[in-house]
Amino acid sequence: MTSGVLAASGGVKQVICINWGTKYGAPFINRLYAMVARNITPPYTFTCFTDNRVGLHPDILCEDLPPLGVEKMPTNSNGIWPKARLWGATLGKLGGPVLFLDLDLVIVSSLDEFFEIGEASDVVMARNQTTPLERLGQTSLFRFPVGKLLPLQEAFRTDPQGVADRYRYEQRFVSRNAPGGIKFFPRRWVLHFRQDCRWPFPLNYCLAPRLPRDARVVIFPRGLLPQHAIEGRYGEKVGTKPPLEHIMGVFDEKKRRRKPPFRYLRHYIRPTPWVADHWRE
Repeated sequence: MTSGVLAASGGVKQVICINWGTKYGAPFINRLYAMVARNITPPYTFTCFTDNRVGLHPDILCEDLPPLGVEKMPTNSNGIWPKARLWGATLGKLGGPVLFLDLDLVIVSSLDEFFEIGEASDVVMARNQTTPLERLGQTSLFRFPVGKLLPLQEAFRTDPQGVADRYRYEQRFVSRNAPGGIKFFPRRWVLHFRQDCRWPFPLNYCLAPRLPRDARVVIFPRGLLPQHAIEGRYGEKVGTKPPLEHIMGVFDEKKRRRKPPFRYLRHYIRPTPWVADHWRE
């Protein structure tokens, strides 16, 4: 029997992503598509809204970036506000609920149940793990019906900088203003690599980051990408070092890059083989 969520999309699981500029591109999109294909039961579609289709897998459905009508995007904001392009009254050829995925996450188990939680009309988000005392969703992975977030797009279009200044992150704007409120996927389904997978000091020097059993998706916010985890680098600006060499750097302020000593010691990970096992075409 088809659930109400799937009935609203003709029984098809609809997965979407968005790409603009040069930061990610075809390698990230193709990996994401491959992970989805390995972890979802047909029928499904995978649609990428993008400004560059070069090099994409032929089974990826491509659509142009939806118009937003904003001449100047917010500055000095931590939010990924171009995602607001997806909040319009229409979304390419799609209708009904769609599951949005960031390009830099890693899928480690089935996505099927993300299409079974709640009702077709619900906005359902992963919980934001870094602010447990705030009812805050995470837009790295969330499901919404096409057109439901139009009021948010209209409010953002009217005053992009003002909205960004007030809410800082697009996920807070969605969490607090989605029509009818939001629901959450189970907390352990979507994990934050830094928060949920790496070990605390001093175990981070001895053990590779773990993959909890209940995880379905692992997200990589704020500059630490899957490739960095594979290599054992704590972000783009950090090189790989043997544990003892990194520990000795605590006595050198230049090597610490002015981080407080304990924070510096916490910011170390061993290479993470399970990320490579999943983050591939």
